[in-house]
Amino acid sequence: MKHDNNRGTLFKNSGKEAATHPDYKGSINIGGNEFWLSAWVSTSKTGDKYLSLSARPKTESENPRAEDRVEKN
Repeated sequence: MKHDNNRGTLFKNSGKEAATHPDYKGSINIGGNEFWLSAWVSTSKTGDKYLSLSARPKTESENPRAEDRVEKN
């Protein structure tokens, strides 16, 4: 999926099989560059929920890793 500059999307990772797999997966365009985006729902020591994020560059010849793939309904 292509995005406008500085925009992205996340989808629930319905294929999550392990605790280390992200809760949400998607992609984002930052400064004209495309990235894979992963997010985990975490809880702070004070009990506040937050999202922990990871981004990696996307290339035309690269497919998401199996644990990064998102099923779109």
